[in-house]
Amino acid sequence: MSATFPDQDRPELQRIIDGMIESGFVGVTMLVHDENGRWEGSAGLRTLGGTAKPPAGGHIRIGSNTKTFAATATLQLVAEGAIGLDAAAADYLPAIGLDPRITVRMLLQHTSGVFNFTGEYYEDGTFAPGIIATTAGREWVDNRFRTYPPEELVRLALSKPARFEPGADWSYSNSNYVLIRLLIEKVTGNSLAEETQRLILSPLGLTDTSLPDTDVDIAEPHPNAYYRYEDDAGLQTTVDVTRQNPSWISTGGDMISTTRDLHTFVSALTSGKLLPAPLLAEMYKPHAKAGYGLGVFVQETGEQGGTVITHNGGMAGHAALMYSTPDGSRTLTAALNYVDDATLSMAPAFQQATQLLVQEVFGATGHA
Repeated sequence: MSATFPDQDRPELQRIIDGMIESGFVGVTMLVHDENGRWEGSAGLRTLGGTAKPPAGGHIRIGSNTKTFAATATLQLVAEGAIGLDAAAADYLPAIGLDPRITVRMLLQHTSGVFNFTGEYYEDGTFAPGIIATTAGREWVDNRFRTYPPEELVRLALSKPARFEPGADWSYSNSNYVLIRLLIEKVTGNSLAEETQRLILSPLGLTDTSLPDTDVDIAEPHPNAYYRYEDDAGLQTTVDVTRQNPSWISTGGDMISTTRDLHTFVSALTSGKLLPAPLLAEMYKPHAKAGYGLGVFVQETGEQGGTVITHNGGMAGHAALMYSTPDGSRTLTAALNYVDDATLSMAPAFQQATQLLVQEVFGATGHA
């Protein structure tokens, strides 16, 4: 498939996304902004068995990129004086039963130790299930239109043993960001959607980005998302799961956006248009274990000593990539559609592709 709307010739990028289709993805659209201009390319298909390419600027569920929006909104409220970054989260949510040692910063950085409500993977290879997440196979498919109130997700998380003492370690937990959602709503008296609109979407003109809450639909145009499970007869069944109730993941990954809106957002964030410099610096301070700051990963790009600010996300057959240099001068955003399953079988191909893309776009001349 050829690139669309190219402002520059980047055959090496086209080869990488073509390779992603060969590795099993259904479709990819990608947008790169750098000192040479803009490049927008696509590969693969909008739907399984179809002929149309993925739509340029199509809507997708962006998964854990949602966390970067939520962290940004939280830090904006810190700047407004409504929230203390190192205040106890329980001060804002007194009725939930949080460990009083857990701070807002710990929630944003995944150092709270709160159990991950979508299931907890331990270092010894064991897995403790949570709610009916995408790791549940057919059970998740059959329940994909059910509503899960965020309070229910938090109650489940807090009913399980903490993974570690607050601040003692790092472990990625969707529960942290559902707590952030409830905290923002408690402090402001508004929904997270309303505060995100006020603080981020309206100022940046992001008309294709939304928090769907329990809405099962996704605006056109969009590529379709799929999920595969084994039925009672042992046969592999693939279901179109483009329409689903995203409340099962909540602020762990429920937002909808486009590659173009993600570029606008991450370039505005990293260039200092959304946060005061001291709070942006706090966001960029990585935890030693995983390179995670506050709602972003801080990733080294290789031999040149470059750094990228990033968050990626997968959401039941949709995925989004979001990368920027720390100063916002170069960005890469992408939308993927694929066939998801309980074993996350596309994860190795996803990791390999992102490594190739980061090296190609940021590795050679990445900004420190």
